[in-house]
Amino acid sequence: MAKTPGETMVFEYDGNGDVDVLQKRTRPLATPGPDEVLVEVIATGINHIDGFIRTGRETAWADEPFPRGSGSDFAGIVVTGDAAGRFRKGAEVIGHVRVGAHAEYIVVPVAALVSKPPHVPWEVAGGLYLAGVTALDTLDDLRIGPDDTVVISAAAGGVGSIEAQLAKHRGARVIGTCGDRNFDYLRQLGIRPVRYGDAIEERIRAEAPTGVTALIDNFGQDGRALAEALGVPPSRYRSSEDRRDTELRLLQDDPETVAHGTAQLGRLAQLADERAFTLLISGFYPLTDIKYAYDDLQNLHSRGKIVLGTHPVTTYWTLKTRDVQEARG
Repeated sequence: MAKTPGETMVFEYDGNGDVDVLQKRTRPLATPGPDEVLVEVIATGINHIDGFIRTGRETAWADEPFPRGSGSDFAGIVVTGDAAGRFRKGAEVIGHVRVGAHAEYIVVPVAALVSKPPHVPWEVAGGLYLAGVTALDTLDDLRIGPDDTVVISAAAGGVGSIEAQLAKHRGARVIGTCGDRNFDYLRQLGIRPVRYGDAIEERIRAEAPTGVTALIDNFGQDGRALAEALGVPPSRYRSSEDRRDTELRLLQDDPETVAHGTAQLGRLAQLADERAFTLLISGFYPLTDIKYAYDDLQNLHSRGKIVLGTHPVTTYWTLKTRDVQEARG
């Protein structure tokens, strides 16, 4: 029988700064309480807002004490189950924490866990929470349905790609704005791609002759002006600031927020299992290469999600197709 570990490798930082402030450390593990479990992390996602918080750009975290852990999304295997037997040893789970998911092991409340469907890959499960629940909350808030034509900017990114696919799953007509290199990717998802830049309004109108009913801006550049030009009511427009507010809310650890996030995560896991959406993993890095993973994310080149693995089969890097395409461009 495997021995329960007494300590874990974690990534923390002692002050605001770029990716170089992240430090690999060994920390003792807390003993799980009656409503907690010890989880061995298999995969854990990274998000843009993680970097905004770390650099100090996200002022809402200004009073949070240091050192701070990193990361909120994870999937793993229960090592020590809870007293009530809701998640027993060996259970495969998906979960979320306020901070600290970038670690080998974490102690987490059972209220922040759902069962991982067996057909959802580890890397997808590990990057599901923040991007997925943000997307689902946004679609729910806008009540996107089969009568909608919705424009989603940055539709090839982590949040945008989930929003676009789930909106299509609900029966909406979906237009995704993106750069040229992402056209084929969006077409494969059944999303109508439209190029960023000058005359974007005309290109959207050509794809939506009967009009646009909702617009979700993940890009943060002139989204409100575009929504007004397209005749989208203010109540059916969501800005990048709205997205930021949603993500910050989902990183709170009060019981009501945790319960909401977990309920939505359960829905997402089921939708992923049903193939209602496919989360593209465009970068999969060993946890110890976290700095390179964040560099990849911050260059804004990734499609879908970038995820860290604690037990990668190999630590050799593989050349990504998008890197080849960009080198040729």
